Amino acid sequence: MSLYESFLRPLMFRMDPESIHEKALKAIASGALRLPRFDDPRLEQTLFGVQFSNPLGLAAGFDKNAVAIDHWKRLGFGFMEMGTITYHAQPGNDKPRLFRLPKDKGLINRMGFNNDGAHALVPRLAAARPGIPVGINMGKSKVTPIEDAAKDYQESFKLLQSLGDYFVVNVSSPNTPGLRTLQEKGPLLEILAALREVNGEKPMFVKVAPDLELSALDDVIEVAHEAKLTGLIATNTTIGREGLWQDPGEAGGLSGRPVWEKSNRVLSYFRKAVDKDMILIGVGGIFTGQDMFDKIKLGAHLCQMYTGWIYGGPNTAPRILKELVDLMDRDGIKTLDELRASG
Repeated sequence: MSLYESFLRPLMFRMDPESIHEKALKAIASGALRLPRFDDPRLEQTLFGVQFSNPLGLAAGFDKNAVAIDHWKRLGFGFMEMGTITYHAQPGNDKPRLFRLPKDKGLINRMGFNNDGAHALVPRLAAARPGIPVGINMGKSKVTPIEDAAKDYQESFKLLQSLGDYFVVNVSSPNTPGLRTLQEKGPLLEILAALREVNGEKPMFVKVAPDLELSALDDVIEVAHEAKLTGLIATNTTIGREGLWQDPGEAGGLSGRPVWEKSNRVLSYFRKAVDKDMILIGVGGIFTGQDMFDKIKLGAHLCQMYTGWIYGGPNTAPRILKELVDLMDRDGIKTLDELRASG
């Protein structure tokens, strides 16, 4: 057990989750944390014209406002996704809005897209030197009526289009009223068409909820093909609470280990149904190299983590990547493509 797990995490978990999150983010942004990376040529790949040194990324939600964007490479990540960002700056939902479930290795959040707004992100991203690919996750502003959602996403994209390596349409957070209805075929096509009007070349993903019925997943797949999406992200947080050791009775999206099976179900379904050239990003419940090995075997080209990093600590990314390569060695697998093909 690491020093973080045996001493620092128990100490930090006695404090308010959001306060600790902000303190940790400031420490990372200061450059105080610098750890040895784990690099291996077998983990390198070029996808949608972007070079990735490894397939493990920081999921959206941790560094919403890109305040530590230049430092995630130093913590071992192969890419990072900032946001969710909205066109209008917004404070998010009332506090408290972040809750730990240690026995379940989970988190519940109902942050509500608290962020500085797209305008504030432009100079920050323009000055950034992250050294790794950066995704920009975009959501609908709470003040924008649902019928004007496409225009809202479009205005954010107009400002940010030159500043990200790929873009994500987030229509699956449970914490903005009505947002998940935008996963339906009509509204989603309208949003994507509005973005393509601005720039039809940028890699574009849609992030989906783990709670969708198979028929709704079929609609998302149809939209992905019709709109010529670069790929899909499986998945966001769940609103389900089944199987928990401890349910605090708080509303919001549940992440971490409890979403593992649901996210894998969606990922596996996508892998079997989408065109071969569509990129899949697997997120939800990654804590170990075995977890990442399993996600890639199910079809993920890239993986992301958030909750697992909070529970595992600063050395998590290099540890997971080494464990992944050890598992590939064990099974005689030489490339990530080969691992995907083995599923």
